[in-house]
Amino acid sequence: MTQRIVPVPREVAGERLDRFISKQVPGFSLERARALIESGGVRIRGKKCQPTRKLWGGELLEIELPRPKATSIPSSVEGPRLVVLHDDAALVIVDKPPGLVVEREGRDASVADLLAVQRPPFDVEGQAMPGIVHRLDRETSGCLAFARTDDAAAALLRAFQEKRVDKRYWTLVLGSPPETGRLEGPYARDPNNPRCFTTRIPSARRAALSFQVKERLPGAALLEVDLDTGRTHQIRVQLSEAGFPVLGDSLYGTDAAREHPAAKALGRQALHAFELEIPSPLTQQQVKVRAEPPEDFQRALVLLRG
Repeated sequence: MTQRIVPVPREVAGERLDRFISKQVPGFSLERARALIESGGVRIRGKKCQPTRKLWGGELLEIELPRPKATSIPSSVEGPRLVVLHDDAALVIVDKPPGLVVEREGRDASVADLLAVQRPPFDVEGQAMPGIVHRLDRETSGCLAFARTDDAAAALLRAFQEKRVDKRYWTLVLGSPPETGRLEGPYARDPNNPRCFTTRIPSARRAALSFQVKERLPGAALLEVDLDTGRTHQIRVQLSEAGFPVLGDSLYGTDAAREHPAAKALGRQALHAFELEIPSPLTQQQVKVRAEPPEDFQRALVLLRG
């Protein structure tokens, strides 16, 4: 059991206990808050409470958090040993291999499952699983952060919302882009294909990124991309619609980008999360890590240079 004391501010007088806990205690949904109260895990002056109890403000809540449940972890998880770039009591950053989903889909092993088994302990939303605070596509490799606790997950999600996280990617694209560039505009799901996104229809949502050429290659280029926003498929969409499709991109790439010899050598989209800088939930100091491109990405580079 983990115990914590939560003071109730005067200004929330009249609010229900279950709703207050779901708002104030990281990782607690309204349903989870009610279940904890009904089990006797919340007391005021040593006495059990009802979920519907009205708070008067100024009292102290005595909360006992149960041990995280391990039932969500598969009995047998098979997959590669993850390369850990940073690990402390709140934050774990791994070098995600290509071909793995971040969160379990069906029976496929995920990065979260492997990390739960290889680098415990985790306690997020009552489960012995890492807290997922951002994602990479299945085919994308590189820096990926997870939270160890509810408090850490809340702090990391807040950092993303407040744009205090710096994410940089390397990608191989077809064509000859300018030395530097910035792409910014509307971003929405494509009405003609719900699997895809586009910048070509009006939308209140915006997407922005900057890029610079790291290396010019015959008919292609290696770009470093700095994401200002973190929209789904954003790099692939914006570069493709700007005329520089990512090599090997099966969804947004042109035939030439998909059939390029380097794309075939790579066997996936040429996108790698090269660098991540994120504030530590423990110290609020920036944690900065880098992941070198994996062997398949390097192989595609060698082919292009050759």
